[in-house]
Amino acid sequence: MTTLNPTRMRALALAAAAALAAGTALVSNSASAAATTTTAVQAVQHQRSEPLVFGHRGASGYRPEHTLASYELAIQQGADFVEPDVVSTKDGVLVARHENEISGTTDVADHPEFAGRKTTKTIDGKALTGWFTEDFTLAELKTLRAKERIPGDRPANTAYDGLFEVPTLEEVLDLVEAEEAETGRTIGVAPETKHPTYFDSIGLSLEEPLAKILKRHRLGGKHAAAVIQSFEVSNLEDLNRMVDTPLVQLIDFGGAPYDQVVAGTGVTNDYLVTDKGLRSIKRYADQVAPYKYYFIPRDADGTLGQPTDLADRAERVGLPTVIWTMRAENKYLPTECRKGTDPIAIGDLGCEVGPYLAAGVDAFFTDQPDLGVAARDAWVATNQ
Repeated sequence: MTTLNPTRMRALALAAAAALAAGTALVSNSASAAATTTTAVQAVQHQRSEPLVFGHRGASGYRPEHTLASYELAIQQGADFVEPDVVSTKDGVLVARHENEISGTTDVADHPEFAGRKTTKTIDGKALTGWFTEDFTLAELKTLRAKERIPGDRPANTAYDGLFEVPTLEEVLDLVEAEEAETGRTIGVAPETKHPTYFDSIGLSLEEPLAKILKRHRLGGKHAAAVIQSFEVSNLEDLNRMVDTPLVQLIDFGGAPYDQVVAGTGVTNDYLVTDKGLRSIKRYADQVAPYKYYFIPRDADGTLGQPTDLADRAERVGLPTVIWTMRAENKYLPTECRKGTDPIAIGDLGCEVGPYLAAGVDAFFTDQPDLGVAARDAWVATNQ
């Protein structure tokens, strides 16, 4: 493993556009007054001098994803950021759900009063049957309760089924601000816009309400304790004109951003990780988050392959790199990082995280923030 390169941390902390002084870490302006104290600033300086840990949908390895309980646990486990995916209700309220189709993440199918709303829609070119957030008002959604999306992988999480509401983005931000006030930490928020082209097509654009909410919570500036993510390009370009909040281009493994498919540009995800593609991203975004296989592919036997030079090339363009998603269950880990034969038993997450940090990535998403923080800290202790 190589030693930690402080320049790779540049701009990935909450002030993505600020320059680092040599050997120092970034300092961000907090979304809460409590985090502007000297003590909090010093804590942020310490936090941001090392790779960042994003709580993927909160602490989704331990609680049903996109619930306030999941976000709260992620913060308690030391995540630097929490990530709410956002979709819209019928009345234009942004709520935190992995998808706008909610049969897998709520008990909507158990509500006979909503049986008639089951329908089939085409979302990003794929036919989906179920219940969709845009067909419910917020008041109606609040009568539903969250459930574990992948109970076969995380049976322990089903103990929490039925306990938690579908939170609004405002409620997530309120939680983060309360946790900041209690802990004295600056806690980042990383909303991801889901299916923005689709929501535009039905008159429920995500960008405008998102920009308003972030500004209302003092998260609309370039030093905000927030980043905005998207797999699409055009909505990030739109957001770049609306807010100064750092923007993150997510890149799936293969395929193409859906807005580019609709526009017929020919831009693919493989193109976006080329030098030319990275330069194009730099014109509107501040960070880049390709799927982890672009940095270290898996060999045929499921082990980690040889690292690519993607992190170095992104750094030369001025784009810090974030990878997704580190999951600790054996079935998601490289072969050499698994423990035992049970596919859903917890393996060695640090065994996977370490090589990616050595390859130069600046941050990573994980479903188990406690294990991610421990893996990050162990790697830093070994390599500083």
